[in-house]
Parts: sequence; structure tokens; C-alpha cells
Amino acid sequence: MNKVAIIHDWLTGMRGGEKCLEIFCELFPHAEIFTLLHIKGKVSPIIESHKIHTSFIQKLPRVEKKYRYYLPFFPSAIENFDLTGFNLVISSSHCVAKGVIPDVNSRHICYCYTPMRYAWDMRHEYFPLKKLSFYKRRTIPIILNYLRMWDVASNSRVDEFIGISKYVAKRIHRNYRRSASVIYPPVDAEYFKLSEKHEDFYLIVSALAPYKKLDLAIDAFNDLKYPLVIIGTGQDEKRLKKMAKNNIKFLGWQPDEQVHKYYRKCRAFIFPGKEDFGITPLEAMSCGKPVIAYNQGGATETVINYVPGRKNYTGVFFNEQTTKSLCDAVQMARKLEFYPKEIRKHALTFDKKVFIENLREKFKAYLPE
Repeated sequence: MNKVAIIHDWLTGMRGGEKCLEIFCELFPHAEIFTLLHIKGKVSPIIESHKIHTSFIQKLPRVEKKYRYYLPFFPSAIENFDLTGFNLVISSSHCVAKGVIPDVNSRHICYCYTPMRYAWDMRHEYFPLKKLSFYKRRTIPIILNYLRMWDVASNSRVDEFIGISKYVAKRIHRNYRRSASVIYPPVDAEYFKLSEKHEDFYLIVSALAPYKKLDLAIDAFNDLKYPLVIIGTGQDEKRLKKMAKNNIKFLGWQPDEQVHKYYRKCRAFIFPGKEDFGITPLEAMSCGKPVIAYNQGGATETVINYVPGRKNYTGVFFNEQTTKSLCDAVQMARKLEFYPKEIRKHALTFDKKVFIENLREKFKAYLPE
């Protein structure tokens, strides 16, 4: 019998990576999960039904809320797992999971959400040196340099990389000098239902983090004065609320059924940041809603931009992360006619069933009959 190990960075909540992990668990119901940290009850029953191994990070002080502070210890923690006897190792990685040391006889596939963004492309967003204390300004660059060296060295333990988008595949090549195939993450189009009606408000569903560029959207809608609803929580919440005028409502965290309701009622979905992929635009499009997105990153692979003469467009891009550029895109979208059934039809090409079939084909080559 084939033994499968699934390596996931940490299990602290159900986000996009955990939705993909859930499908890995469905494909391999007897697989064992290895993770730095598991907060029980924070992930789905499907994931928690598997045997879960945790690292020494699990026992460190105040780890449930402060686990990111232990980042320098993550490489050694992930390397300590014993994977003896596993035929296939699947790392579900956005941080250090891909650096696990597999058995000499096993094959290792990495489903990569991004190379470690803290150490590479977004180091200045996560660690703005001007805002840090004297001690942190001196130590953080040294830690990040160590993490980059480890990240490059450990990529040789992976037999094949799969990126979540062409954008991520390019970064895998740039950072590791490795090629990567692409299997897009899934949208659950069966759950998100088509709506051909809308109310006159715009929607954002996002973590309230600086790199998400929600301040740009708030500035734009302060000027436009159109209603904007923001669903999500995060460290930038207080600052963003202070910026917003009365036409902008913050709803905080909402359960899936409420998020679904707002997708179905909104006029359009706003996506102002540059993301590795971005599942929320696809959820909105599954409901037949157009997306107004920044013309960079994963959105360029999921949203079909309006150009004169094109019939199957699903949204409008803005080319600069400026208030004017976003305002112009919103105003253009208000003049266009969108076709909800066609928008949903496009979203179905990213459906969960497509994802599962692509994974089955990939894993079949690595497991003996």
C-alpha cells in the first residue's frame, strides 16, 4: 500500500491554502499530515480526521497567537520530521513546508502558493525598516538573509514544483532556477450560485493587511461616494476605518453564507492588490459578478479584461495603483453591460472538479499501481 505524507506550513484557520489541503486530504484519505503547528478546531473536519504530526513549534510559549515570531526556527522544525517509509510526499507550501527532508526512496511534489514572500518579494512590506526599532533593523536583515539561503538550498529536495499561477511559476524560476507546471486553485462553483440581479454597492472580501492595498480602494470610494462593503479583519483595520467616509461599511469577519449573500447582491467586486492568485474574484465571478482588478499578478490569469469588440469580458483592469486609475475603472465598468451567465461560465473553468482531475493526473505518475 502506498504511504502518502502531506506537509502543510501550519493549521491555524481555513484560508485558500487550507481549502486546497482539504482536497489533498479527500484524494488521499489515509495520508498523514505534518505541520509546524495545529490549533485544534480551526480547520475543517476533513483535515482534522487525518493523523496530524506537529513540530516542536507547537510547544513554544504563546504560540497560538505569536507563531510568526518563531519564523527563524521554522526551517529546523520542518527538517525534523521523520518521513521514513512514505512513497509520496506532497508539500502544500507558502513558507517552509517545501523544505522537508523526504525519505531517499520517496518522491516529493510541491504545490507552491508562493516562494516565501517574507524573505523575497514582499520583505519590505512585512518588515518596513524605517518603522522598526534599532535592534530589529539590525537583526531582521540577517535573519532574512539566512532564510533566503535556506530557501534556495532546500528547493533541491523537491522533485517537481506545481505553481498556483503562471505568476508564481515565474517567481519559482527566478528564485530557485526551477521550472514549474501550473494547476490553478479551485473555486467551489457548486456552492456559489449565479445571481442576475444586483444592488448598487461594491464589495471587497479580504484580510485587512497593508499589502492588500485596501487603502487605495478606500481613497477611491471616498472620492466616488458609491457604497462599498468590506468583509474581513486584520492588523490594518483601525487605520482603514479612520480613513473611510460614511459610504464605506466594514462588516468584519462573516460566515460563508453571509459572504455568499453579499457576492450575489453586489454590483461588482473590487480587487486592488497584486496577489499570487486570488480566489475571491473567482468566487464573485461564480455568482456572475464582474471584477474590477489591478492589472498585475494572478488576477490577469482569472479575469478577462474589457476591450472594445471583446464579447466574453468578465471585468475591468486598472493599470496603476492610484486613486485616479481605480476611479476611472469603476466609472468605465458602470457604463458597460455585463452578462452574468457568461461570467459564471468562465469561472467554471476553475471549478473544484477541474482541480481534482488535474491533481489526479499529476499524482498518478508518482504512485505505483
